[in-house]
Amino acid sequence: MAFPKPIRLLAAACMALFFFLMLQMIRNPNPISPPTASNEKEDYKSFARDPNLDETGEPPEPLHRVDGHNYDADNPFSDRINATLLSLVRNKELKELVQSMQDLERTWNHKFNYPWTFINDEPFTEEFKTVTKHQTNAECRYEVIPKEHWQIPGWINRDLMHESANLLEDMDVQYAHMDSYHQMCRWNSGFFYKHPALADYQYYWRVEPNVHFFCDVDYDVFRYMRDHNKTYGFTIALYDSPPSITTLWPETMKFVANNKQYLAQNNAMKFLTDRDRRPEHNFQANGYSTCHFWSNFEIADMDFWRSEAYEAYFNHLDRAGGFFYERWGDAPVHTIALGLFEDSDRIHWFKDIGYQHIPFFNCPNSPKCKGCIKGRLTDGEAWLNREDCRPNWFKYVGNEWDSTAA
Repeated sequence: MAFPKPIRLLAAACMALFFFLMLQMIRNPNPISPPTASNEKEDYKSFARDPNLDETGEPPEPLHRVDGHNYDADNPFSDRINATLLSLVRNKELKELVQSMQDLERTWNHKFNYPWTFINDEPFTEEFKTVTKHQTNAECRYEVIPKEHWQIPGWINRDLMHESANLLEDMDVQYAHMDSYHQMCRWNSGFFYKHPALADYQYYWRVEPNVHFFCDVDYDVFRYMRDHNKTYGFTIALYDSPPSITTLWPETMKFVANNKQYLAQNNAMKFLTDRDRRPEHNFQANGYSTCHFWSNFEIADMDFWRSEAYEAYFNHLDRAGGFFYERWGDAPVHTIALGLFEDSDRIHWFKDIGYQHIPFFNCPNSPKCKGCIKGRLTDGEAWLNREDCRPNWFKYVGNEWDSTAA
């Protein structure tokens, strides 16, 4: 007696999921052992002294500042370079976005007037356009994501995706069944910089709704990136949820095995593979520490994402399916790519930019900062402090601010 078609499809999906997971386990080129009782005790060491408690000035010269009318919004010969403030945002997030805009305009952009680029997967309303234009003197652009950049690709098995989401949900992975979240992570990983509206821009500052900026910044951060040969700037570094990225590192190692020419000589492999501070994370993520730059704040050079190395890496990950069968985020994808394919000296901690995305802060000790408590990582539960990955970055790469005069 034949089983009904829905039962046959469900059985096929379960078998496909089983063979997918078994294949990842068999192919994993980095066998590792579980953490021992002795190193478990080292899990949550934090700084002896948070570097944000030290007095913080500005990064080293050269720094470009406002001088007369050189950054006026209507100056066609301004000192601005090809950069934009970038926000992926929905119409319903208008109030939260206005909060972010007001903070960033007050602390920085009212001086430099860099354009805002807003991107949505549907057209913006007239209300959204009117309200946001009132927050800035700078140019505002409103763009829609091309459907082929946003939609779930045809090679993804929807039944397998659904069953995988059930498993992720059982492991308390957030947004497991939210298709749009998976789509957003994939778009932020491999498509945002391909949007036609960004074709003429090299640098961007990512701004999300409902974030806070606390410190006056008196220099052009984009020109700082260019003049000091920086590729990527971050404020906060955290551990990720291992169940959401179980096969990300094994897939990465498969790619690296066949593309060793892309590895940077001065890479951050030790940061990516640390197993001393949170050994259980490394174990569950199959060799990856899960440390990542929290990408809701990024100041970066899109030429890196447009490079041959990153494009090949993203295409490999995309075909592996982990953006949908797991919940690979753009933060670990960006961080791993930077850590492997870029010189670590070109990654910059924007210590002097006070920032909050709930529940974490970057709050320096500076008279230019108001509204946050210096050196405090979180105003949430105390256990959240163990999520800080900056100690690993400073351990393996260094803290450039140690040699910078306050």
